[in-house]
Amino acid sequence: MPTVTKAIVRRFIEEIFVRGRKDTVDELVADDFVAHTWPSPSGDPKADLKAAIDRAAAGLSDPEFRIDDLIAEGDQVAARLTTGATQTGEFMGMPATNKRYSIEEIHWFRLRDGKVVEHWHQLDQVGMMKQLGGTPGAGNASKEAEPAGSR
Repeated sequence: MPTVTKAIVRRFIEEIFVRGRKDTVDELVADDFVAHTWPSPSGDPKADLKAAIDRAAAGLSDPEFRIDDLIAEGDQVAARLTTGATQTGEFMGMPATNKRYSIEEIHWFRLRDGKVVEHWHQLDQVGMMKQLGGTPGAGNASKEAEPAGSR
């Protein structure tokens, strides 16, 4: 099972985070999905994930997500990533800086029946904002660094 769950998470990272494919959200994310890091503003976490993809695509270009570690145990997968992107549009309330950032992130996934049912996310938001020339917490606090193609 760890090989299968790792493959699903690899696909999730590549297709949703890197490529921003909203159709893959419907394939890989369960209808009862819970995003633990950010509350669902709409009450529909899958729709919120798709909206985050759109916001990220409008503000960030050339996203990179390098998997540094991928550890699976039962129905859970932990991923340590090095991520980066260039801020070419408004992002987190900041106008485009055309600067590139590179940070580390941790994602924790729980899967059921081949789909992601829960997700947790930690990132170096202070490091990202310093590299982009912004102030942590500035701008729209409800749109702090987001999952799913946010970089």
